[in-house]
Amino acid sequence: MNTDAPETATTTSATAVAEPPATPRSVDGPTGNGFALTPPAANLTMTVTKRNGRREPVDVNKIVRAVTRCAEDLYSVDPMRVATRTISGLYDGATTRELDELSIRTAALLTAEEPEYGRLAARLLAGVIEKEVAAIDINAFSQSVQRGHELGVINDRLLGFVQDNARKLNDAIDNSLNNRFDYFGLRTLYDRYLLRHPTARSVIETPQQFFLRVACALSEDVGDALALYRRMAQLDYIPSSPTLFNSGTTHEQLSSCFLLDSPEDSLESIYKRYMDVAKLSKFSGGIGLSYTRIRSHGSLIRSTNGLSNGIVPWLKTLDASVAAVNQGGKRKGAACVYLEPWHADVEEFLELRDNTGDEARRTHNLNLANWIPDEFMRRVEADGEWSLFDPHKVPQLTDLWGDAFDTAYRAAEAAGLAQKKVKARELYSRMMRSLAQTGNGWMNFKDKSNRACNQTLREGNVVHLSNLCTEILEVTSQDETAVCNLGSVNLSHHVELFEEGPVHGKAGRFDFEKLAETVRLAVRQLDRVIDLNFYPIETARRANLRWRPVGLGVMGLQDVFFKLRLPFDSEPARALSKQIAEHIYFHALSASNELAVERGRHPGFDDTRASTGELQFEAWGVAPSDALGWDALRTRIREHGLRNSLLIAIAPTATIASIAGCYECIEPQVSNLFKRETLSGDFIVVNRYLVEELKTLGMWTPELRDAIKMSEGSIQGVDAIPESLRAVYRTAWELPMRSLIDMAAERGAFIDQSQSLNLFIESPNIGQLSSMYMYAWKKGLKTTYYLRSRPATKIAKSTVSNIAPAAAVACSLENPESCEACQ
Repeated sequence: MNTDAPETATTTSATAVAEPPATPRSVDGPTGNGFALTPPAANLTMTVTKRNGRREPVDVNKIVRAVTRCAEDLYSVDPMRVATRTISGLYDGATTRELDELSIRTAALLTAEEPEYGRLAARLLAGVIEKEVAAIDINAFSQSVQRGHELGVINDRLLGFVQDNARKLNDAIDNSLNNRFDYFGLRTLYDRYLLRHPTARSVIETPQQFFLRVACALSEDVGDALALYRRMAQLDYIPSSPTLFNSGTTHEQLSSCFLLDSPEDSLESIYKRYMDVAKLSKFSGGIGLSYTRIRSHGSLIRSTNGLSNGIVPWLKTLDASVAAVNQGGKRKGAACVYLEPWHADVEEFLELRDNTGDEARRTHNLNLANWIPDEFMRRVEADGEWSLFDPHKVPQLTDLWGDAFDTAYRAAEAAGLAQKKVKARELYSRMMRSLAQTGNGWMNFKDKSNRACNQTLREGNVVHLSNLCTEILEVTSQDETAVCNLGSVNLSHHVELFEEGPVHGKAGRFDFEKLAETVRLAVRQLDRVIDLNFYPIETARRANLRWRPVGLGVMGLQDVFFKLRLPFDSEPARALSKQIAEHIYFHALSASNELAVERGRHPGFDDTRASTGELQFEAWGVAPSDALGWDALRTRIREHGLRNSLLIAIAPTATIASIAGCYECIEPQVSNLFKRETLSGDFIVVNRYLVEELKTLGMWTPELRDAIKMSEGSIQGVDAIPESLRAVYRTAWELPMRSLIDMAAERGAFIDQSQSLNLFIESPNIGQLSSMYMYAWKKGLKTTYYLRSRPATKIAKSTVSNIAPAAAVACSLENPESCEACQ
């Protein structure tokens, strides 16, 4: 999970983007800047209230100078537009904090017109944060850590490390790196990540002090701390949200994802699992939980001679618990429940997120996922029957996969143990309906997930589920709760632009040398988390120390394609995506092998496929590049082992990508212009790459901006824009989903866990979806994530949504090339 588990965030139509406030009042007169600004004569005696409570006469030129100073080197920004709007908001006794906020919001609202106003808003906000910290007499990094320790939020280990290296650490702070933030990113950091006074709620650290605090908490010596600080402060690499939230604090729960095996079919086990989930969620963990072992509705309970109510009442209770444990207000608790499709309660399970029906049988907080064996997909394809079982009668099925599962499943059918038989396509269509209506009910494939997992060499080691965001695949049992620690490389910062070329007057290349350095540093940091981590439950500590898995992911792939002017689904883009994945896997394995030499292999190494020399791409039948030296690396792994059983997982990066100012994980953009609603507020997001291109062509005019807004962020209908640019700046709704699935499969050969793969269909119908997910299964994907859709636009669109579900499935499976989503 990402880092990030999915945050509460939506996008709305570009036509809903607010316009910046008009300047209501003119000002005139000469100053050293060419302007003299004075309030109207009636307000000459107005005062402002300083942060210390003192009042002083208004000096509007201070406002002008402050905004102008922050606009330095932002050549497309007019600081006077922001300054005059701020001055217009003056009233007698107004606080300087209110005026600062007005300047920030004014600049932020102008982002839709010119992206550099987002940089201006971020710089203004950075100034506010520095004032807030300075107001409590914190002027150096070591002072911030000392104050945090006095307030009970910083632990003794971090305090000792910082005190021992105070001079070097204080000197390392580089506030100029704040200029790299966009407003959305810095506002997110300020609202949700910076440490705050427990009662006053004011921040006690600046953004740069925050990054250095995290780096120090994750490092063993000052050299490593400074190297990690520079990578994070430059936004080249960012750990996941729990690591950022809790590094150096009194409860260092730094892991992102927890996977819990299904509770055993007993009252004691079910209630113990509720407590496990609550403890893990309390400290910012995203939860994946199977419920496949719990008996189905109508099953006999011998101790009472009654009949079971099935899994739904238990999930209703879990739903309320997840909502109640909200991770300290930093983000909502989040969990995903997995069920295998042979469970007799699967039909009721698929209805849990419906917006209609009996509320006692609805769970609006839980996410849902299907854990699909290949046998089910084969029967869907063949239009065969599918048998549903009470797991109390066939408990062995949960722990089997591949041929062993197929044999046991068919034997249970032959023995007459099925509780019910259904048409496989009818159940599949219900899964598709759930996806279409709620985006939930994610499709994840049990057999490939086990077949391609490094941890499943030995019998009994089974992957029973994925995590909340479907990028983690690790073995679980009643004795082991799988854990993963995440971080993501910002690929957009690994592109080098140089000389003369077609993109903004420059040529470019992807910097694989820098990528190797970042990956190796990241793997060492992620491995360090395993030893530092606070484990809320013992089964999580046991599993993490045995397997030592980490999940290094990426974000900003779309930025890379924009910088190199590559259409997302073009052959060069696909080749580069695969090449990046291979390099990351190679260098992550190399770093883990080096750590094994230095500190020892992980205790479970002999139970992994890597111990036999088998690496991820062999499970996909893919030959790696000869240029990287795979054979030599394989030899070193056999000889010295690996420090980490798993290394690569591409999480959604919903929040840390915002901080880094790049597009999320491996996804295409959803729009060139839209408003995003998050826990930190509403933000205008504009494609700065497109704006730069259009400005170079002299086309970024109010008329063109209005045309893009009216087209809901699309430029495909704007004929004035060159066709070559329209191909590059398509949105997710305008790309063929077949290409996204193909790219995921090509990339997947070098991902030993999995990837959070969202799929996008503007107005999904069952025919489209049945074909799309069948195609994903045949391409060998392990997991998929949300199905993203959006309200229908004003333009009428022809669909086949009125086709009956079973007929739509049949149509799409027999004619897969006709699926709009995959073209």
